[in-house]
Amino acid sequence: MIKHCKDRASGGAKPQTVYHDVCYLRAVMKKALPVFDIDANVHVFDEAIPALLDMKLIGKSNRRTRRPTSIELEKLKIGLKVRQNQKKNGNVRIPYVDILEFSILTCMRIGEVCGLKWEDLNRENRTIVIRDRKAPRKKEGNHMIAPLLGESFNIAIKQNKRNEYIFPYNSRSVTAGFQRVRNSLKIEDLRYHDLRREGASRLFEQGYSIEEVAQVTGHRNLNVLWQVYTQLFPHKLPEKFL
Repeated sequence: MIKHCKDRASGGAKPQTVYHDVCYLRAVMKKALPVFDIDANVHVFDEAIPALLDMKLIGKSNRRTRRPTSIELEKLKIGLKVRQNQKKNGNVRIPYVDILEFSILTCMRIGEVCGLKWEDLNRENRTIVIRDRKAPRKKEGNHMIAPLLGESFNIAIKQNKRNEYIFPYNSRSVTAGFQRVRNSLKIEDLRYHDLRREGASRLFEQGYSIEEVAQVTGHRNLNVLWQVYTQLFPHKLPEKFL
């Protein structure tokens, strides 16, 4: 186990990545007996992990705090608007700007955005059902009703009803377009998933309680919501006081 981790580290893998290797291997070894009838030594992980930590060969990921600045967002919107207006050999044009703003306002993952259906939209209550929302234990059947705050409702209803989906686009195509525009603008270390943190942080800055924000983000563990998806801008606090 230690030799494997040393080999991975010498190949340039970061401690967080090597730690994932160890977790995957342990998961397989735990299932070895009931699934493959192999009596594997699972206790080797209890012995190896403390040593690997001391040797700094494995480690957990640092808490990510990246939020886009207002200038970066404006540049992205301009670049994405240019991209969505380009002719793509007859293919459907992706409304990148609408999806970007919708993602921030709803704090949804891009896969959730592209999976929303018209039949799940409640116009009267301005809510929508997010089906099979990601959860630590079980994703399938984890349907949640989420509020469509601010302009997110208007962004949704103005989309073309070409099929059952509100945003009928491949989530990978959306993120690929975002990444290309981001790279062309030389905006560093910004991921599409950071927009989810941006949305949650905005809600906190506007005075929403952690329980209310959890209704938007779908978090059941409030500690995870606060620690991972919150990065408040200090300059926003005086505005709240006024």
